[in-house]
Amino acid sequence: MDLGARFREELVDGMVGEGVLSDPRWVRAFREVPRDAFLPGFFAQREDGAWAPVTRGDPDWLRLVYRDDVRVTQLDGNDAAWSRALEQGWARGVPTSSSSMPTIMAIMLEALAVVDGCRVLEIGTGTGYNAALLSAGVGSQSVTTVDVDPSVLSRAQAALAGAGWSPTCALADGAGGWPEAAPYDRVLGTCAVSRVPLPWLEQTRPGGAVVTTLNRPLGAGLIRLTALGGTRAEGRVLAEDGRFMPLRAHAAGWAEEALARAATAVPEETRATSLGAHEVVHPGSGYEFFAGLVLRGAVVTMNPVLLAHEDGSWARPRAGVVSQGGPRRLWTEAEEGHREWQALGRPRRARFGVTVDGEDQRFWLDSPEGRSWPV
Repeated sequence: MDLGARFREELVDGMVGEGVLSDPRWVRAFREVPRDAFLPGFFAQREDGAWAPVTRGDPDWLRLVYRDDVRVTQLDGNDAAWSRALEQGWARGVPTSSSSMPTIMAIMLEALAVVDGCRVLEIGTGTGYNAALLSAGVGSQSVTTVDVDPSVLSRAQAALAGAGWSPTCALADGAGGWPEAAPYDRVLGTCAVSRVPLPWLEQTRPGGAVVTTLNRPLGAGLIRLTALGGTRAEGRVLAEDGRFMPLRAHAAGWAEEALARAATAVPEETRATSLGAHEVVHPGSGYEFFAGLVLRGAVVTMNPVLLAHEDGSWARPRAGVVSQGGPRRLWTEAEEGHREWQALGRPRRARFGVTVDGEDQRFWLDSPEGRSWPV
């Protein structure tokens, strides 16, 4: 067994052992499809925040390929950063394409609950690795994958062909799905969306499923919806966390500037707070998902913790003291939300569901008739 095959076996055995991979269809696919065929080069972030290139010539390349980690493959929506990184050993930029963490890929593939004959639409081709897994699971003839970036799609097509897979690859804005091959039995969104794109539901057979992750800086995570016909669907928030780069049309272009202002803004209020910043913003916190419901539209940074909103509201919690300003008092809303969360029994994400009725998209607690919040 060569080194890549051994690393691949270890990765799959680990996912099986952790219980995130159990369906024999996907166990077989992960064992069969070589991730290294889709990651000839990628970025690794340095301690100073810059990105260093990792290529086949690096001694750690194969080991890093088969670690259960995200591998960033593009910065700033084009290939210029990769060229700079190869020339000077590093580049700076914002990740815009990647190979997702294999564990999250496994969770989403299992959530699709495919059966023989399922026709699947994947939104966000990326490296092509997930499209290869889908092809191994249901057959290339049953898989359509779309990406908005022509260079990303071209590389993925070449990698797929080289690895022996031939799904339909289409250049398109994923928000519109791919009506040419509809209807589908399953739609898999491998990029985060702020709201469920209605074309995905229109292109899914009634009774079919849509699995995606939501583009929410607070309380992001996976959802699984059952299509009910037209633009209607209902489903659940999955217990497993999962965070992806946003669909480009759903990226918050204002966020970076708003957070920069929040870092230096003159406070309109400074006071003590008993609510810890970690409890609001950290994905491992039981409250974080609920915080995303009450702080809808807010964006965050983790170190240091800052909250900001497009309307100019901001908050800076620091060691038991919070400063805030703007039209909304974001931290006050977080505190009020925390008290409500406690009164509701500290619900974790698996107690929540989602209903989509056209543009009316809502989260709900325990049942569709329960307490609800707009998506």
